[in-house]
Amino acid sequence: MFRMNQLDALRQWTTVVADTGDFRQLDAFKPQDATTNPSLILKAVQKSDYRPLLAEAVSRHAGRPIDEVIDRLLVRFGAEILSIIPGRVSTEVDARLSFDTAATVARGERIAALYRAEGIDAEKRVLIKVAATWEGIEAARALEQKGIHTNLTLLFSFAQAVACGAAGVRLISPFVGRIYDWHKKTAGAQWNEAASAGANDPGVKSVREIYDYYKHHGIATEVMGASFRNTGQIAALAGCDLLTISPELLAELAASEAPLAHALDAGAARLRDLPLRGFDEPAFRFALNEDAMATEKLAEGIRAFCVDAVKLEQLMEAA
Repeated sequence: MFRMNQLDALRQWTTVVADTGDFRQLDAFKPQDATTNPSLILKAVQKSDYRPLLAEAVSRHAGRPIDEVIDRLLVRFGAEILSIIPGRVSTEVDARLSFDTAATVARGERIAALYRAEGIDAEKRVLIKVAATWEGIEAARALEQKGIHTNLTLLFSFAQAVACGAAGVRLISPFVGRIYDWHKKTAGAQWNEAASAGANDPGVKSVREIYDYYKHHGIATEVMGASFRNTGQIAALAGCDLLTISPELLAELAASEAPLAHALDAGAARLRDLPLRGFDEPAFRFALNEDAMATEKLAEGIRAFCVDAVKLEQLMEAA
């Protein structure tokens, strides 16, 4: 008797996205979309299969500013990914611009233009990935108004999600695993793994709150759970608009025939009593400051992406 594996079961309700810069892994899992970030691209170009792409970017664009060469490398990876998948790729703006609205808009416009120069319909197939700071959200608002669609990343709080929805961004990426990590570390010896798993996982609960709020109020912004630590977190979010999943966890899902149920329900969310919220800049900053987890993880994430951006530049300068 035929039994569906968990990956195929998940596809019934959720768009599956591959979270990788290693585009040679994509054929095995047939994702609709793919996401990248500086850390994933750095990891990829240190492999022998991908190092020639870095060398080619450096040699073809010698003499150009390093930030432009980096963007050209990111777009080269994105174009390769788009030749394999049917949907969209997310390409990230340098995290060092996370608090500069104008610079983020300019960088997003350049990345979109580089994709168009490759013959890619950037409006339909590219998402510009931006950190969900106040400045990043305002940059995303401006990009969306120009027809350049965005993916707001490093999202840990309800306030960030509300602001993104109000700005009309195309997609948000709440980070399930990093929220889980913070709560587990903070609880220390008091952490109860079994009691905090599945629907009770703090990262899962955060995404469910955002998903229900968006669906209840008819907010068009897509919700894409990200940064998973295990397949249990993924199963608990079956039904989310999209889930971006590492190749390792995609393989685990494909290898399992355990039952997987529809967990998130837009119809049920529309019936809930969820008041409409709004944040101007002072209220946003205060709400984020009141959320220790979100404040710490946002800052930590930006720092980590900045470190990897510098490492990638150093690799290019040494090539």
